[in-house]
Amino acid sequence: MTPDELSDRLWRFAARVGKAVDSLPETRLGRHVAGQLVRCGTSGPPNYDEGCAAESRADFVHKLAIALKELRETRGWLRFVVISELVPGKRVRPLLQECEELSNIIARSLLTAKSSLPPSRKTPCLSQFKI
Repeated sequence: MTPDELSDRLWRFAARVGKAVDSLPETRLGRHVAGQLVRCGTSGPPNYDEGCAAESRADFVHKLAIALKELRETRGWLRFVVISELVPGKRVRPLLQECEELSNIIARSLLTAKSSLPPSRKTPCLSQFKI
């Protein structure tokens, strides 16, 4: 899959999340979940796209890590929608499946990108910070 194809898939996923948000009930819980889900569910694509225009490999890794983090949060909220029966599970499961697949793709890209970073850039070390 090319970067453009993955970007398109992420944006389509975000649009589907937006439609799912619109189907949530107008209850206190529904509105809360809607707000959380619309933020995390639509932030993966722009972070991925920013990563594709990164200034360095470390910047690329950072942006992809944010995209993955947002996809994982989205997965959590989608699971909550099913658990709390805000929307029938059969309507949410395809979104959950797509979220899993996108998360796996981004995670594999991250592993590949991290493997070529110098050791000092892979994990923050306390010695880098003045305490």
